[in-house]
Amino acid sequence: MKQYLLAVHMVEGAPVPSEVEIQQTYQAVDAFNAELQSAGAWVFAGGLHAPSTATVVRAQGGQVVTTDGPFAETKEQLGGFWIITVVDLDAALEWAAKGSAACGAPVEVRPFQEVPEE
Repeated sequence: MKQYLLAVHMVEGAPVPSEVEIQQTYQAVDAFNAELQSAGAWVFAGGLHAPSTATVVRAQGGQVVTTDGPFAETKEQLGGFWIITVVDLDAALEWAAKGSAACGAPVEVRPFQEVPEE
């Protein structure tokens, strides 16, 4: 089994959904999370606050420098994620399609690096 990151992307400045739409999305994501858990694919998931709440920490030349805001200068930012365990990329892509439908946003799929066995 392999682990994959399903990263939900948000676009800053996109129209804000209505409260009804937000609640529908929460319900759809809750149902998706329950399906992941029931299938044994769930590892961890979480939604993130807006990119404006981010702090970037850099260790440079023995000093620690912090800056406000997201690291990437872009309108598309990470809005949340799932970590799943499945047999292969095809299975991860199937879950990503369901996750995208649930949250109403694009979902990027990336495999975790495998740790070499000793």
